[in-house]
Amino acid sequence: MSSKLTRRELLGGAAAVWAFAPNRPLVDTHIHLFAADQQRFPYHPNAPYKPSAEPLEQYVEFAASRIDHVVIVHPEPYQDDHRYLEYCFAHEPRPGFFKGTCLFDPIAPDTPARMEALVKKHPGRIVALRIHQMRKPGEPPTTSGAIKDRDMRHPAMQTTWRKAQELGLAIQMHFIPYYAPQIGELAARFPAVRVILDHLARAGQGTPAEFQEVLKLARLPNVYMKYSGVEYSSKQKYPFQDVRPIVRQAYDAFGPDRMIWGGLGSSPAAFERQLRLFDLMFDFAPEAARAKIRGLTAMKLYGWA
Repeated sequence: MSSKLTRRELLGGAAAVWAFAPNRPLVDTHIHLFAADQQRFPYHPNAPYKPSAEPLEQYVEFAASRIDHVVIVHPEPYQDDHRYLEYCFAHEPRPGFFKGTCLFDPIAPDTPARMEALVKKHPGRIVALRIHQMRKPGEPPTTSGAIKDRDMRHPAMQTTWRKAQELGLAIQMHFIPYYAPQIGELAARFPAVRVILDHLARAGQGTPAEFQEVLKLARLPNVYMKYSGVEYSSKQKYPFQDVRPIVRQAYDAFGPDRMIWGGLGSSPAAFERQLRLFDLMFDFAPEAARAKIRGLTAMKLYGWA
């Protein structure tokens, strides 16, 4: 089969995906929102980057009519200040539209208590703790500063995972493939904790052998793969044809019952672009499987009725 698709095929694929949407839920499991009001919702002093505003009001104007549910992935610029996430919960377009992740230092002694307090403050809304492992192989783990690259084998890391298990939270891993074995150790130790692998595990930022270690995580029934951030694994321009084999390997390993979709965009144009890309990447999968990845699996994973 040729890897080249015509514009007509791409646009036709987008229409086919959208045609199924009214009868099957569409869930975006990965959106970052950033307040325009920096006085009320300032970026943290340890923010690793300071993006332009992507405010709630602008986003819901686009998303509320197109997407059934959304997971706000609490972004690094706010670090452990969750005020804007809470603002989004309070101003959602309809009840239950949003759920969200949290970000705390996974080796800090007070993190278990802080997670519990946030979960109790927003029942049913906080669905995961996000952990970042992005440092280059060989670089030492951090112990302070921006909340990232902490030691996955630190004893306090297990304490935090244990508390996540008690609270019913998932662990959402943002990582490069090198760290797959360390994630696997914790996922196996805590089989009741659902582990979500962000952005196709950034497969293109590791070696093929390291990505095979990522795929081995599928042997653990509590590990899920998120189809998102396709561009992070590509050396090409949209539609990132070189990532198609990676998507197929992930699908074959995890299956549609443990794959979810994120990053559907924050504008109509971006949304249509992602629909076309999804249809291209999963052109091999039957519609029943695609419906699961588009939303049915996420509905179960995150506890939407």
